[in-house]
Amino acid sequence: MSARPLASVSVDLDNLWAYLKTHGDPGWRDRPSFLPSAVPRLLEILGEQQLTTTVFVVGADVVREDGAKAVAEIAAAGHEVGNHSFGHEPWLHRYSRERLEDELSRTEDAIAAAGAPRPSGFRGPGYSVTRDLVELLAERGYAYDASTLPTWIGPLARAYHNRTANTSEAGLGELFGGVSRVLAPVHAYRWQTCAGSALVELPVTTMPLLRTPIHGSYLLQLHEISPRLARAYFRTALRLCLARGVSPSLLLHPTDVLGAADAPGMEFFPGMTAPGARKVAWLGWVLSALREHFDVVGTGEYVRRTAVRRTRPVTRLDVGR
Repeated sequence: MSARPLASVSVDLDNLWAYLKTHGDPGWRDRPSFLPSAVPRLLEILGEQQLTTTVFVVGADVVREDGAKAVAEIAAAGHEVGNHSFGHEPWLHRYSRERLEDELSRTEDAIAAAGAPRPSGFRGPGYSVTRDLVELLAERGYAYDASTLPTWIGPLARAYHNRTANTSEAGLGELFGGVSRVLAPVHAYRWQTCAGSALVELPVTTMPLLRTPIHGSYLLQLHEISPRLARAYFRTALRLCLARGVSPSLLLHPTDVLGAADAPGMEFFPGMTAPGARKVAWLGWVLSALREHFDVVGTGEYVRRTAVRRTRPVTRLDVGR
């Protein structure tokens, strides 16, 4: 077995309609999809990098033909399929316990019907996680959650989004994480519940010390400003991860490989002016740089291989009600 440190990569398979819905575009109700374009590109680049990763899918997509086909292809390629909620609404903190359970179970059933194993990992849309959700995941036998983003930029990004979006729901969520996430752990830890939960929390990694994002969409924005800056920034993040003993958990999205022509109506989203081919080439460099220093696996495989000893009480306010 390699002695190199581990890193993980995951993909949130947010669809075109989900972005439009969060932004307040009524066109989302027609459920426009870019999965037929995005999934083959993602699978191709992951295959070229010889990576087996985790893809978090939205139940409302998986019950459709293109979403079920995507899950079947993802599973057939050896990737883990995770639960990303059913309706992809980044205001889960407003949901009752019963509605949260329905979100989980409907997506689990859809994933199984599409031919993938029952999910053992969950990520909340918009990094939304609550105490009820953590407890439900533990009760339902999930191994891990991956819904936290420990960065000070999250509240600023949410404020900008809420000011520019066209929906009254925008201000109701915890999109990009709440203020309390600024100093949340960057290392994996276990939620400590009254029932003795063993649920692991695997944060989306941010730059050690600086706590600025290093996920795919943020790196792409830097690349559009200056490719040299983006490369230096990511190399610095990897060096700091190595120095601080942080195992990077890199998050990707379909928009990291799609151009404007593939996602009509998403001109508001950062980075959509870049051609898809340029995005694919940049993502290939990012994954290659990560593989230079780490053994890269999916989030579920990372949790299985890692002994997580840190604990954090689930009753803390940083996971909502």
